[in-house]
Amino acid sequence: MIEQLRLEAVKALDQDRPVTMLNLMRFRAGSLDGDGSGWDAYLRYSRQASRLIKERGGRIVWAGELNGVPFGPEEHGQWDYTALVYYPSPAAFLDMMQSPAYAEANVHRENGCRDHLIMAVDETYNGMSQ
Repeated sequence: MIEQLRLEAVKALDQDRPVTMLNLMRFRAGSLDGDGSGWDAYLRYSRQASRLIKERGGRIVWAGELNGVPFGPEEHGQWDYTALVYYPSPAAFLDMMQSPAYAEANVHRENGCRDHLIMAVDETYNGMSQ
């Protein structure tokens, strides 16, 4: 099992609704396995994880680099990359996170990410659907 997975937090989510996970990542300068940069390792992870997400009916909604903190305490914005990932249910997210295939992909994530925070968010507004 993924060490930092908080089962109680996932199980506390409304199981009958889709969930979007806000991912915040900080990369290592070099991958722990010596194979390129932290970003390179994250790309290896991302190729495998994207397939696992799709297999469970999910999708990457948006991803991009973070470029500074125009509002709020600067120390809270020290992240390199962010992604919004949609899952049809918390169970789909949990199934992926606990799968052997994810455990294989996760090695690359751990090699590349110095920090990785995932927060579950509920959509209250989506201006893109207008």
